[in-house]
Amino acid sequence: GSPGQQNWTPREFLERVVAEELSEKWGKRTEMGVRMARFPFVKTLEGFDFESQPSLDPKRIRELATCRWVANGDNVVFLGPPGVGKTHLSVALGVEAIRKGYRTLFVGAQSLMAGLGKAHQEGRLEEKLKALSQVKLLIIDEIGYIPIDRLGANLFFQLISRRYERGSMILTSNQTYGNWGDIFGDPVIASAILDRVLHHATTVNIKGESYRLKEKKKAGLLSRTREESTTEVA
Repeated sequence: GSPGQQNWTPREFLERVVAEELSEKWGKRTEMGVRMARFPFVKTLEGFDFESQPSLDPKRIRELATCRWVANGDNVVFLGPPGVGKTHLSVALGVEAIRKGYRTLFVGAQSLMAGLGKAHQEGRLEEKLKALSQVKLLIIDEIGYIPIDRLGANLFFQLISRRYERGSMILTSNQTYGNWGDIFGDPVIASAILDRVLHHATTVNIKGESYRLKEKKKAGLLSRTREESTTEVA
């Protein structure tokens, strides 16, 4: 017992224990890398329930966890409906990349677009693109949840071009590639973006029921809506 320990709340104590466990398991450098990556939550592949997503090949995901694709500057794209575990998997692969020493940054598509737009307005676009290109692995989550205007599409294209064949990306989207023309409001820009993203990329299609709904059902929170949610077919 260190002095003052008895004044901790149970939550503070638990957080302290978890933090110490993580730093022992990963080392200080990884712990710092995880903090700098700005993940919305920290999840690992060990925590992913592959049995609940039969459309996913665990072997394929474990192969991605070796991060050879990051070393080569390749990309990974997770496609599938909301709630199937795309963000969990992208965070987990991000954690693996950090463990292997790669600098990683996680950003939601919406806040990325807002940040690029603001930088453009303030004449800091070059600086912003440079910062986003210095990260070895950039994770862009939830492309397609809101449409992107023409300027946004153009700025996004500049970012993709800047990183092309240099840095790796993980993109997640609830829209098939055929709908990216609608997301970016311009089929020409969309196909230029896809050309670069898919040139060296692994696409993982996750079909099937929402992972989140299953978790809630397991916890008995969704007995009333079971009929509705099971009508979702692959």
